[in-house]
Amino acid sequence: MRETLFTAQKALPLINDGGSIILTGSVASVKGFPGFGVYVASKAALRSFARTWLNELKGRKIRVNVLSPGQVDTPDSQRLDKATREMFESLIPRGKMGRPEEIAAAALFLASDDSSYVNGMDFAVDGGFSAV
Repeated sequence: MRETLFTAQKALPLINDGGSIILTGSVASVKGFPGFGVYVASKAALRSFARTWLNELKGRKIRVNVLSPGQVDTPDSQRLDKATREMFESLIPRGKMGRPEEIAAAALFLASDDSSYVNGMDFAVDGGFSAV
C-alpha cells in the first residue's frame, strides 16, 4: 500500500487537470479467500484510496478508479495443472479466464474521456466471478 500512496503523491504534479488515475485492484478484494487475508485487505484498501482521492482531487477534476481483474490467462496461469485451471474456470460464469487484451481494453476505457462520468468505482473485469 505504501508504494501506491508514494507513487500517487509523486505522480500528482505530473497529471493534467481532468486526468484519470487507475489503481490496479483484484476481485479477491470482494471474495473471502482463506490464507490471503493481507493480500485481500490491501486490495480492498485501494477502493478506499480511490474514494478519498476523488474527493481530494475534485478541484482538479481528476478521476480515480480501481480496475479489478479476475483470473487472467497469462504465461503464469498456463503453468497451472489442468485440474487447477478447470477449477478456476468453473468459478467464472463466462466459463473461461480473461485475456490480457480484455483487461487492457477496460483500462483504456477508464483512461479515456468515454468514462468521464465514472469516478470512485471498483471496475470488475472478471467474467462475472465477483457477481456470483
